[in-house]
Amino acid sequence: MLRSLVLFCALLLPLPALADGFTHLAGLVERGFAVGAEARLLGDGAAPGESLGAIEPRRQLSPASVSKAYLAAAALSEWGPQHRFTTRLVTPGRVDREGVLDGDLILEGSGDPGLVAEDLWKLVQGLRQRGVTAIRGDVLVSQWRFGPVACVTTDRCQARRRAANAYSAQLSAAGVNHGSWCLSIRPGAVGEPARALSCDTAEPLLPLDNAIDTVAAGSGTEFSVERAGEAGSEQLILRGRIAADAAPRNVHRASADPAWQTAQTLGALLIQAGITVEGAPRVTREPPPVEVATLSAVDGRSLQELLLGVMHYSNNYMADVLTLGLAEGSQDLPAAGAALAGFAEALPNHGPLTLDSGSGLTTTNRTTAAGVNVLLEHMYRQPALFPAFVAGLQSPATGVMRFIRRGGDTFQHHVMLKTGTLNQPFAVRAAAGYFRTASGRWGVFSVLVNGNGTTPYLSWPEVLDPLARDLEAMIQSR
Repeated sequence: MLRSLVLFCALLLPLPALADGFTHLAGLVERGFAVGAEARLLGDGAAPGESLGAIEPRRQLSPASVSKAYLAAAALSEWGPQHRFTTRLVTPGRVDREGVLDGDLILEGSGDPGLVAEDLWKLVQGLRQRGVTAIRGDVLVSQWRFGPVACVTTDRCQARRRAANAYSAQLSAAGVNHGSWCLSIRPGAVGEPARALSCDTAEPLLPLDNAIDTVAAGSGTEFSVERAGEAGSEQLILRGRIAADAAPRNVHRASADPAWQTAQTLGALLIQAGITVEGAPRVTREPPPVEVATLSAVDGRSLQELLLGVMHYSNNYMADVLTLGLAEGSQDLPAAGAALAGFAEALPNHGPLTLDSGSGLTTTNRTTAAGVNVLLEHMYRQPALFPAFVAGLQSPATGVMRFIRRGGDTFQHHVMLKTGTLNQPFAVRAAAGYFRTASGRWGVFSVLVNGNGTTPYLSWPEVLDPLARDLEAMIQSR
């Protein structure tokens, strides 16, 4: 009888008292999800700020793409916001008076995660300006700093043979276009195949198995694109239909080998520019010879610009290329992630964590809500770095990811956050960032929600809606 009375009284208590401040979010605990959460005001530097809410803040959980906040902080601390990666075309040979390069042309991969075909075109134009008209040697793409990098996630391992997405791109110091091929799909004449054009070169660089039919205007558009085959034998398989009045659509698919993709793209652009090439483009892991001449060079975008792509669009390729670069060209992503974890563990009161990647694509990453908040506060207190760091977070009112546009006006306009999502082998929904209270004080919050083999699929509204209500109450009360 006494036991039943205790249980009855417990049921009458507000949803768990141990949820302290996260009364709405705590409903996920009742549904069997593992939740770690913490929200607190920032202190004056000498003492910690006031806690506004917590649910097991020291519980080790997967942060998914919230891992990218660690990567952004470490990269800014190591290189600074204005750092740029320089990609060079070098040669051990010489250019004669007729513009013939007698020797190999080598693209030295710098680990620039934002290198795109436009940059390769600028490099080629640099050759033209030097008067180069022909190359009597090979075109080599050197990924000596790192690459090819062994895959450690199911998606990336599968993408070495087949890919129907761009997020599972392989990693290289000499990759281009985020390690993905791009096709522009346009309607043809009704009854004829769709037009499939390369986004970067005059002709597609891969064979196309094109079975996308052009149908009458207004008939609807539905098609799929899959990249199949290993490097050197890749093809793009196109299936479905496109309406005659449909707008062109660009489709990106992870390549089997980003450095090989760079070699093929560079070779095609050299030919387009009227520069003849004697040897076939190929990839090497050897560094350029010590004695080389630089024929052309291009500076990439500044680190603070690169981090907008990493954070706003949660670009896994860019994040993990930067992670490998921070580890001075480690060929092993988990080893590079461990170096990244070392940066965080050195922050006072952070505690231990596991980072097997900077992207969060590795499901073995583990940290705590309290630890993420330590990182956020650390960056807040770096005047030279904080503007570039916080720019990578999104406001629910104006962010590029539409799924975060939830909650009331207070949540929409007083919160900046980074989200993380995984669906396999278990559901992860994570969010972390800053908020400003009604009186103008700064605060930090982190929420990590993990499912397991028996919990159902977890949609973002099921997390963001209660989180928004809880944060709004905290913001308005201070």
